[in-house]
Amino acid sequence: MENYFTSQRDNIFRNVEVLIYVFDVESRELEKDMHYYQSCLEAILQNSPDAKIFCLVHKMDLVQEDQRDLIFKEREEDLRRLSRPLECACFRTSIWDETLYKAWSSIVYQLIPNVQQLEMNLRNFAQIIEADEVLLFERATFLVISHYQCKEQRDVHRFEKISNIIKQFKLSCSKLAASFQSMEVRNSNFAAFIDIFTSNTYVMVVMSDPSIPSAATLINIRNARKHFEKLERVDGPKHSLLMR
Repeated sequence: MENYFTSQRDNIFRNVEVLIYVFDVESRELEKDMHYYQSCLEAILQNSPDAKIFCLVHKMDLVQEDQRDLIFKEREEDLRRLSRPLECACFRTSIWDETLYKAWSSIVYQLIPNVQQLEMNLRNFAQIIEADEVLLFERATFLVISHYQCKEQRDVHRFEKISNIIKQFKLSCSKLAASFQSMEVRNSNFAAFIDIFTSNTYVMVVMSDPSIPSAATLINIRNARKHFEKLERVDGPKHSLLMR
């Protein structure tokens, strides 16, 4: 770790767009952790003052349930105070629930430069094709980066569940030397379509009217693809939908 703050400091922290720092909530070296964090912030402030800062307070499942809110609030206040004059966004996370997926999705969402325009176009697309819900997933990670729904859904964790299902299915495809491109799921109550959308995204369209022919929905997705590809190229590569 010391090399990061001595000989390699300028090289590592120059032109940084994002700093994501993970804290173990049960660490017995909290003071040392905070020291390293502040060293990172000092390097960021000198070399990349416009970088976005995110902190994950991880392994929250190991904290007693009735103490989680209090402990996270205390850590969040400490981190925000130590981060000044920079601002940081904090997330409580665990690998055993939806919080880690939600945190990463929130971080990616905040990094999209044209997110409001993207959401507006996604809403228009959903309304035109009369979809109940439309989601955009980042292509590599299947994190939700934008979505629109016309009515409340009962399962608030559905994004993570869908993402896990698709990632497992993609893994199965790769074991057979095949690549995942699209999927259609339907029953008497709904039809759901997942398809490659742009160079960086997959789209999921949920229709509550399963009588609508699949071909009609797939044509609508194909026709919208070029428009959303243009949104990714706004202002050139630096301001693409997802900066790699």
